[in-house]
Amino acid sequence: MRFIRMRTAKATAAALVAFPLAFGGLASQSQAQGASPSPSGTFGPGCSGLAQKANTAKDKVVEAAAAYPQLSQLVSAVVRAGLNGTLDGKPHITVFAPNAQAFQKVTASQLSSLLGNQGQLKKVLTYHVVDQQINPDQLSHGSFTTVEGSKLTTSGSGTSFKVNGKANIVCGNIKAANATIYVVDTVLQPPS
Repeated sequence: MRFIRMRTAKATAAALVAFPLAFGGLASQSQAQGASPSPSGTFGPGCSGLAQKANTAKDKVVEAAAAYPQLSQLVSAVVRAGLNGTLDGKPHITVFAPNAQAFQKVTASQLSSLLGNQGQLKKVLTYHVVDQQINPDQLSHGSFTTVEGSKLTTSGSGTSFKVNGKANIVCGNIKAANATIYVVDTVLQPPS
C-alpha cells in the first residue's frame, strides 16, 4: 500500500510540473502564429468556419479539396472540366480555391454559361492554379503566372491577404500532397 501511495505521489508531482510547461509551450506557439503566418500552419479569418472531414496532407489536391464541404462546387466544376487528373498529376502547385460564397456571387446565368462551355470553364479554373508552391511569406507583394497563362497578384500582410486586389484569402496554407490551397471568397476571372 505504501508503494502505491509513493508511486501515485510521484506521478502527481510529475503531472503538476508538466502541466505548466505544456501550457507555457502552447502559449508561446499561439503567440508565434498570431504574429505572422507560418508556412507550416493555416491562417485566416475563415479557417475556423471551414469544416473539414479529414486530414488532407496526404491527399492529392482534388481529393483534399473534396474533404471540405465549402469547396464542393469547385470540385464539381473541376471534374466537369476534366481537370482532376491534370491537377492531381502536377507536383507542387498552388490553388486559389473559390468557396461556396464565391460561387454565390456569380449570377445563375453566368454560372450556367460557364458550366456549359468546357473551354471557358477550363480557362477560368486554370487561372486559379499556379504551377509552383506559394508560401505565405510570398503573398505580400506577389505576382504569379497561372496555369492558364495570365498573371495574378497577391497583396497584404500578417494574416490578411487579397488576390488581384479584390478576392480575400479567407483560409490559407492548407496542405495537400501535391499542393498548397488558399481558399478565396471570389471566383477569379482571367484578363480578357
